[in-house]
Amino acid sequence: MTDVTLRRTQLATPASDEKMMHSAADSDADEVFLDLEDSVAPNAKPDAREPLIEAAREEDWSDKVLSFRMNGIDTKWWYDDLITVVGEAGEFIDDIIVPKVKSASDIHTVENLLAQVEENNGLEVGGIGLEPQIEDGEGIHNVHDIAHASDRLSSIIFGPGDYSAAMGTPGLDIGQFPEYPGHYWHHALSECNSAAKSAGLPCLDGPYADIEDADGFRESAENANMIGCDGKWAIHPSQIEIGNEVFAPDPETADRAKRIVDAYAEAMEEGKGAVSVDGQMVDEATNKMAQDIVETAEAADIL
Repeated sequence: MTDVTLRRTQLATPASDEKMMHSAADSDADEVFLDLEDSVAPNAKPDAREPLIEAAREEDWSDKVLSFRMNGIDTKWWYDDLITVVGEAGEFIDDIIVPKVKSASDIHTVENLLAQVEENNGLEVGGIGLEPQIEDGEGIHNVHDIAHASDRLSSIIFGPGDYSAAMGTPGLDIGQFPEYPGHYWHHALSECNSAAKSAGLPCLDGPYADIEDADGFRESAENANMIGCDGKWAIHPSQIEIGNEVFAPDPETADRAKRIVDAYAEAMEEGKGAVSVDGQMVDEATNKMAQDIVETAEAADIL
């Protein structure tokens, strides 16, 4: 059995919408995050904590990662987000998404308070993971330090919406620059993915705003996948199936990867440094790529 935690799709769900949270629990998303930040109006943020807590406690999240997105540490809400939500539902929460992370010290700030909340509520200290969201130039500049800031980190997330605003890019549609000659987010996503993988973490791409443009979402997901990202946000249930498909190996690739792993293991037992599979030379580097594919395929029930 593999111990890979799939994060092919992260379904964004407003914590102020009880119906959407109920539907999210029944979805096929690998991860659901209940959002207290951008999807909740400022005057509704304090009141959104209670339905989030109720959903975390009462819905069945056993087949997926359950997280919530707190408000940023530059706001007046984040402190009570941690104390209230973790204090009342921490045993059901896997991760906390930390938005607009600019430096490793932001993670340390959250981590220090979180440890005290866990301790004071009889929870395992360090048991809740953190997922920093990179959303501006300072965050990109410091992303490698951020990725190594804490043993709690469970992913690095790229946020294209706020990143666009911070960079002064044209357009009003999150994740979409169809006239750009190439992949618009190649540099930023590559930086995030490089930092994440240097720390042994998955990297997740952010949202694609046009929920009716399935082809555009697929292209955005495929671009992220080709860079090496492990998943992408879904802001509507209709995007989940596409994301789950894109960020998992197809059965033919998974089968070939399994044959490579098996053949290479046999070659190692015979003292050989390389082996041929389907007419292609397989060495240690190829074997490592194949092992990653096999682990993901097994977690996704493809093998």
